[in-house]
Amino acid sequence: MTTDTLTLEEFTARLSSLISSDSSLRNVWVTAETSDVRRAAHCYLELIQKHPTTGEPVARVRATIWRSAFARIESDFMAATGSRLASGMKVRVLVSVNYHPAYGLSLNITDIDPVYTMGDLVRLRMEILSRLQKEGVLELNRSLDWPDVPLRIAVISAQGAAGYGDFVHQLYTNPRCLRFTTRLFPALMQGREAPASIIAALEDIAAEEENWDGVVIIRGGGATSDLASFENYDLAANIAQFPLPVIIGIGHERDVTVLDYVANMRVKTPTAAAEWLVNRGSCALDRLDSLASEIHHTASAIIAGSREQLAYISARLPYLPQVAIDNWRKRLDRSMLKLAETARGRLRPEQSRLDMLAERLTVSGAAIIERRRHRLDSIAELIEVLSPVATLRRGYSITRVDGRAVVSVEGLRPGTVIETTLADGVVSSNIL
Repeated sequence: MTTDTLTLEEFTARLSSLISSDSSLRNVWVTAETSDVRRAAHCYLELIQKHPTTGEPVARVRATIWRSAFARIESDFMAATGSRLASGMKVRVLVSVNYHPAYGLSLNITDIDPVYTMGDLVRLRMEILSRLQKEGVLELNRSLDWPDVPLRIAVISAQGAAGYGDFVHQLYTNPRCLRFTTRLFPALMQGREAPASIIAALEDIAAEEENWDGVVIIRGGGATSDLASFENYDLAANIAQFPLPVIIGIGHERDVTVLDYVANMRVKTPTAAAEWLVNRGSCALDRLDSLASEIHHTASAIIAGSREQLAYISARLPYLPQVAIDNWRKRLDRSMLKLAETARGRLRPEQSRLDMLAERLTVSGAAIIERRRHRLDSIAELIEVLSPVATLRRGYSITRVDGRAVVSVEGLRPGTVIETTLADGVVSSNIL
């Protein structure tokens, strides 16, 4: 038995001819789930079909929406569904098979049925979010505040994963030399067992909550279809109610899961998670540097002002005592003038009173003296009339013995010398 031997190019050319000649492979409506949707000049994606029980892909093919049709298709799709074409959507697409000898098999999508879209994955996500919203836990983790400088980070990732290595390298080689403390809590990051594995890691972290500032759940790159395990209610509920803030970095920028809606923060890659932590610490250091600079400038300004004041005071110090004395002397002079004016103001009415009293005293004194003079004259006249001299002039005399007046003859003895006082002289006699 003989067989023809073909080159690979000849074989692929024959395969391409067979496919292109089969009209049943053109303009066929196919149902599938989108994955790895990427936009450039054209839209590139994968169409997959999953096993209904295991959720593992059982069919996968590359597809392209060329630029000439993509603007129209996506415009109609957004108008009908309210969202752009993205990974994880159930779609019904109009395709034609294309086989290129160098690039292999692919599908050319020429239309999408928007009515069929909002596939199981998106509906499941919306149901999970709605349930968490009704339970009042959807915003709990998103409302937690990070420390100003989160340095103690619990990491959930696969053991030995490249994404975990990128995260640690980015964190520990930061240019600001921030000292982070990390610990890996290993977990499965894809497949049916991933949600339970991640929940177990979260429980281990919660048991030592006081040792950590936050949690980072990271996973490296991979097919978008591998992220289906994160569309899980139990895992989303655990993260939503976790007592520490959680960062999710489990895909590329275009990949979104339900965890991105409940976690405190979403970043596109593990490296981006490390960059966010480093940047937060750097911002805190910048604020400290700014405060230190402000304190330095303020203190310098105060010291400079104090030095100027000290120099000014030192220059004036030799003159200050004299200036103070002069100022006090001027104040004293003003006080004395004011006191003099006050005294004059108060003495003036008193002086007037004294003048009036002096005048009245003069008049009254003169009147009293005159009255006294008249009385003295009367008394003098009376004394003159009643005096012994006046009595002697009327012919009377006074007899004295040893200077005492004799009022009775009984005390007189012979030989006693007596003196008789008359008006014009004294006569001595002896009693016989």
